[in-house]
Amino acid sequence: MIDTDTWQEIAQSLRTHKTRTALAVLTVAWGVFMLVLLLGAGKGIQNGVELQFRDDAVNSIRVYQGKTTVAHQGHPRGRSIKFGNDDFDRLNDNLDVADRITARYYPGGDSIVTYQNRTSSYDIRAVHPDHLYLEKSIITEGRFINELDIRERRKVAVIGVKVVEGLFEDEAVLGESIAINASTYRVVGIFRDEGGRSEQEKIYLPVSTAQLVYGAGSRVHQLLYTVGDASWEESKASEQQTRELLADRHNFAVSDERAVRIYNNLDEYQKVTDLFFWIRVFVAIVGAGTVLTGILAVSNIMVISVAERRREIGIRKALGATPAAITRLIVAESLIITAIAGYLGLLASLGLLELLKATIVENDYIYQPDVNTPVVAAVTLLVVFAGTLAGYLPARRAAAVNPVEALQQRD
Repeated sequence: MIDTDTWQEIAQSLRTHKTRTALAVLTVAWGVFMLVLLLGAGKGIQNGVELQFRDDAVNSIRVYQGKTTVAHQGHPRGRSIKFGNDDFDRLNDNLDVADRITARYYPGGDSIVTYQNRTSSYDIRAVHPDHLYLEKSIITEGRFINELDIRERRKVAVIGVKVVEGLFEDEAVLGESIAINASTYRVVGIFRDEGGRSEQEKIYLPVSTAQLVYGAGSRVHQLLYTVGDASWEESKASEQQTRELLADRHNFAVSDERAVRIYNNLDEYQKVTDLFFWIRVFVAIVGAGTVLTGILAVSNIMVISVAERRREIGIRKALGATPAAITRLIVAESLIITAIAGYLGLLASLGLLELLKATIVENDYIYQPDVNTPVVAAVTLLVVFAGTLAGYLPARRAAAVNPVEALQQRD
């Protein structure tokens, strides 16, 4: 144990060598500060990128219409591929890993929507019931479109919370009728969406109803499905199966990737995950290097301290101080320097991260930079331990000082 007199001696030594102490504290504090800041920035970048996936199912696959780029079985290149209900049924019946599936039909452009004497324009999407899960819409009141709406071609609508604000203000919504391009629909549900304002200004209709009202026949514009718990490899296989099913129906070459364009959200998410693995590796290497520099600086400074105090240490040993007592003194001084520096570096970095969290607006690049507090605390304790250990070698050197030789040393 270290007694009160020893603590007072350590404090006196630190005050006497203010420059040396300040440099040691600054070096270690900077290392901890940079490590925590890098970890927080890495998390912030990850949060910013993940915002792009927040309003859609991560395991979703989207299929878009395209144009052929090669001739196939007598069909010329440049032929437009148009989707219909049969394509939806074909994927629904044959895809091995499809969990949720929907088609989308777009009436075209923003539609004029009227409630009583209030009018505005909103984006209309006609979909199947599973669209709720693909878009990750959150029903706040009422319900979403169901299979009965599809079969009976009911004129019902599910509207976003921003549509409610624009048309209804504080009035009751469910059961009320709205006019969309002169056709009347009953509101059966209200939803919100994490995708932001634009996603909450949409109105969903049953796809069969919209096809009838807008004279689209069986036409749809887009096909979407999720792959459940399928792996990345299985999701890639489903892409190929989708292309084969549609190629067989529309007579285009399976190798013609422009005939139908497929966007695999799980594939993109996997790429982001792999990217952030390497970002974390980079942060760990840079942070570890910075902290190691600080620890080495502490060790070097303690070596200088021992050299400067060689005569003092010799006197202590001549008066009866044991090697263990000398070692404890030097190690304790190293511990205090590292602990203070680690705390100051941690405090400054967490303060800066909180400031950034409060000032950075939502964006797709860096958002809510943060760190795992227990992890950072553990890292800081590790830095303190390593810094203390770095002072052990100089302490052993101090303990081995020959009192006679030390007393003969001239300043």
